[in-house]
Amino acid sequence: MVQKVAELKGHNAAIYALAIAESPRHIFSASGEGWLVHWDLDAPELGKLIAKVDGNIFSICYLAEQQLMLLGDMHGGVHWVNLNAPDEQRNIAHHKNGTFALVRVGEQVISAGGKGLLTKWSIAQKRPLESLQLSHESLRSIVYSAARNELAIGASDNSIYFLDATNFSVRSSIPAAHDNSVFTVKYHPDGKHLLSGGRDAQLKVWDLETLTCLQAQAAHWYTINAIAFHPKGHLFATASRDKTIKIWDAKSFQLVKVLETIRDDGHINSVNDLLWTTHRELLVSASDDRSLKVWEF
Repeated sequence: MVQKVAELKGHNAAIYALAIAESPRHIFSASGEGWLVHWDLDAPELGKLIAKVDGNIFSICYLAEQQLMLLGDMHGGVHWVNLNAPDEQRNIAHHKNGTFALVRVGEQVISAGGKGLLTKWSIAQKRPLESLQLSHESLRSIVYSAARNELAIGASDNSIYFLDATNFSVRSSIPAAHDNSVFTVKYHPDGKHLLSGGRDAQLKVWDLETLTCLQAQAAHWYTINAIAFHPKGHLFATASRDKTIKIWDAKSFQLVKVLETIRDDGHINSVNDLLWTTHRELLVSASDDRSLKVWEF
């Protein structure tokens, strides 16, 4: 059984990105009005505006030890926000046409943006170290596997790229992985598979050894924007522009449950991001409808 247990309101524009904060009970959300908001999932009515930047925020990365938050905006900027003094910001115009993804790898952060540029940043120096022109189309998503020391990147040239996380060398790629932009990629907890979702609404399962597609299905009516695994790894969720969230069995890859607008009091616009926390195993969804919804299983 799945039920909505809370709805978090306060943003004045579409919400694009979520991240765990200081504990699994606390989260950050970022949105189109340039707001970074902090929430307590046990007191969902008490959202707190932490920082504001100019432009839509498309991606975020929380650096707990440094008490820094990185924000990627629609213009390609990377904002370094000191959470102890949020007015102290270092804003660097870097990517073109958007900074779509940020991920931490050790003492560095990797950013992906428009025009296919991938960049490695020093956390200590708050500056770019090196860049790779991976594609001539936008890089839409990044996921990091510590076990494989590998980055998987979904691109608008319809491909998925696999890079060595240390030296940025391209290990392999899957050209034409989808019929349109690859909006989300996620390593399976079993270490053997990669899941991808695209603008073609297809959900695909890839064998990481052979890079062959083991399963492909029309999972949604429109773009798949995000994939998130349950903390125990037995389920995963997909979010779509079709306004629904779908829950899947992580072993069989079969559909378990659909969370929709009317029956489940779901979102009324595109669902843009998902975050599955270890706190009460809650799933948080973010939408164009300016709300966050919290689901309990």
